[in-house]
Amino acid sequence: MDTRPGEELPLEKLAPYLRRHLPETEGPLSITQFRGGHANLTYELRFGDRAYVLRRPPFGTIAPGAHDMRREYQVLSRLPESFLPAPAAIHLCTDPRIIGADFVVMERREGVVIRYRLPSEFADVDNVERRLTDALMRVTADLHLVDVEVAGLQDVGKPEGFAKRQLEGWIKRWKLAQTEANDDVERLARSLRENVPEPQAVSIVHGDLKFDNCQFQPGEPDRVTSVFDWDMATTGDPLIDLAGTLSFWPDPEIDPAEMPIPLLVGDWPDKDYLKQRYAESTGFDLNRMPWYEAFACLKTAVIAQQLYRRYRDGGTRDERMEKFGAAARAFARLGVSKR
Repeated sequence: MDTRPGEELPLEKLAPYLRRHLPETEGPLSITQFRGGHANLTYELRFGDRAYVLRRPPFGTIAPGAHDMRREYQVLSRLPESFLPAPAAIHLCTDPRIIGADFVVMERREGVVIRYRLPSEFADVDNVERRLTDALMRVTADLHLVDVEVAGLQDVGKPEGFAKRQLEGWIKRWKLAQTEANDDVERLARSLRENVPEPQAVSIVHGDLKFDNCQFQPGEPDRVTSVFDWDMATTGDPLIDLAGTLSFWPDPEIDPAEMPIPLLVGDWPDKDYLKQRYAESTGFDLNRMPWYEAFACLKTAVIAQQLYRRYRDGGTRDERMEKFGAAARAFARLGVSKR
């Protein structure tokens, strides 16, 4: 089993369980961990030539409402018929005796994931950063234009009061994960509570829609073929998703010396370009985007703080998490600059 220490799966319980509940499980089971993510743990399960993907929450203390495998299954068992980039969920396990937590098994898709810089598969493609950006904005718009009822997801989330509830929820999560005083978070929270925007539409909101949760075919930058990581998906204000994407985008307000985790490197279009492309595809009014962008920075700061708190408390041995306390501070400063 190729996994990080402390994040192994119990083969003696998992293998017989999977053989009872999945098709095509002949041959020995091999497990390989996908190590690029920072929150939920994702593994490839391979039985001979047949592969699946298993996702489970991280080890350690989990923030309320976070890493919801039941929600991920609920969304991915319905959405793929309306939104082809969503991989189909195959099985949900809620029996903690198997691996100690809920987990989802879904179809395995092959492709290229972009993290902090262009992978070699796109090195010689013309205008590649712009084309990849266009594809990301198109798939974001396509998701937000899906009819919630046609997709059968009207029972996921509570759209009424969505933005205000999101804001209060992330402020609460900050307080639970906090390890030190942070005046920028306090200032940002006070500012965001003023004049919360009303949504223009009720959409399916992914919750973390950015390049490293997308997949492309090698050398084909014009279409996102898969979108992953749906445990925060809900229905609500689509501009929350767009702002989340922008919070991870290169920004002149970010001092690289103060940002301990890498963001995108390369000749990428600026944030105004992303907003223009998204508005062209959706027809949405983006005049209130400064509020949404500031909120997204608060949310990202909280997520970074949760990861750091889990590392500090011994819930993970992943050394990358040590830097996330500083990342939380950097994103909070960025959020203040947007207000």
